[in-house]
Amino acid sequence: MEHKIKLAKMNPKLVAEQIGDFIINEVLQCNYTGVVIGLSGGVDSSTTAALAKRAFDKYNKSHPDKPLDVKAYLLPTHTNDPTDTRDGVRIAEHLKIDYDFLSIQPVVDSYKATNPEAFESSYHMGNLMSRVRANILSTKAATELKLVIGTGNKDEDFGIGYYTMFGDGAVHMSPIGGLSKRLVRQMARYLGLPNDIVLRDPTAGLKIGQTDFYDLGYDYDVVELVMEGFEQGFSYEEVISHPQVVRIVEPQTMMQGKIPKHNSVKEVIDDILCRNRIARKKSEIIHPPIPRITLGYE
Repeated sequence: MEHKIKLAKMNPKLVAEQIGDFIINEVLQCNYTGVVIGLSGGVDSSTTAALAKRAFDKYNKSHPDKPLDVKAYLLPTHTNDPTDTRDGVRIAEHLKIDYDFLSIQPVVDSYKATNPEAFESSYHMGNLMSRVRANILSTKAATELKLVIGTGNKDEDFGIGYYTMFGDGAVHMSPIGGLSKRLVRQMARYLGLPNDIVLRDPTAGLKIGQTDFYDLGYDYDVVELVMEGFEQGFSYEEVISHPQVVRIVEPQTMMQGKIPKHNSVKEVIDDILCRNRIARKKSEIIHPPIPRITLGYE
């Protein structure tokens, strides 16, 4: 009989309240006025914004003298698909949160004077753009007496470290850092976000046509399953050959119309483990607080 790798399950109402209380507590500890968020139109930032807005609306009913608010910033460059910005605006208006649109391309271009080498590599260019966004967000937060709220999920930030350390990783808190991508989508549905946002392909928007799947060669459901397998005591050999893993990974190594980065289940597992080692080193340097949430396993 197959020894199943268990995946986390949640009560979205309870977890939304736990995350909301965490956000409020982090803000009140600093005696600040709320949070700023970089809104991309993707499911992670949309869900994080929705959780903060939901929590603040509830808090403000009993504290009308000192309300808390969410301020969203849309910070595109020429690499962003215009759909990203439209979706960001749509989410901000859907949630009824204040937002500003600020193209950061002129700021990025100004770095040609000091860092021309970065413009020769799409990798370094993408990280530069992420760091510029972080600088703008943190300065906005400081001048508005707010905290920068992170939008990284468990798989992305803490599983494989797929973020720029002093860019999108430079935040004051990680409200959804305990939720896998799968659970983020579940939370998004619970919060009533549009279905096309819930199902949108993840992208950092740092390269034209970039998607996380194209960069990694596998999706976040693979990361969740593999990391859960190791955390539940499965050996390397058991994870590589486990039917649950093989069923989900093999089709992704043979996807038609895409360039596979990995030719076998073993290559995928090795890549995840390598990235996880880097993620753990990153977390030793920058480790924003994550809420304690209640999850079960099935």
